[in-house]
Amino acid sequence: MNKLFATITAPATAPATAPAPRPAQTTSTRCFVRDLVMDALIGVYAHERIKSQRIRLNLELDLAAPGVTGEDMAAVVKALVSQGHVTLIETLAERIADRCLEDDRVGTARVRVEKLDVFPDAASVGVEIERSRA
Repeated sequence: MNKLFATITAPATAPATAPAPRPAQTTSTRCFVRDLVMDALIGVYAHERIKSQRIRLNLELDLAAPGVTGEDMAAVVKALVSQGHVTLIETLAERIADRCLEDDRVGTARVRVEKLDVFPDAASVGVEIERSRA
């Protein structure tokens, strides 16, 4: 008898057992856009109403069904930012999340908006929100 075969086979007297059932698998799909940098009119101060500033946007969507792409999401973000002045970054984040959740394939939207040039000793200041379908 081959020694290798003998070491991996069970003795003839061992009871045969069925493999343990596998738990039901859950799957999830996330689509994201990371570090999209663009200019925006955003802020409460008078100079922020007339001079755009750099912002960085990150968006992550948990999808209930496939079909949403990063290209779709980037287009949504760019369209919302280009609509004009927004007083608060929180408002912009809410608008982006709300728009994403209008799509039935999106279950959860995580949005991060950062102003990049506010403080010379900080990389950014911003807000991150997470909204889910009710």
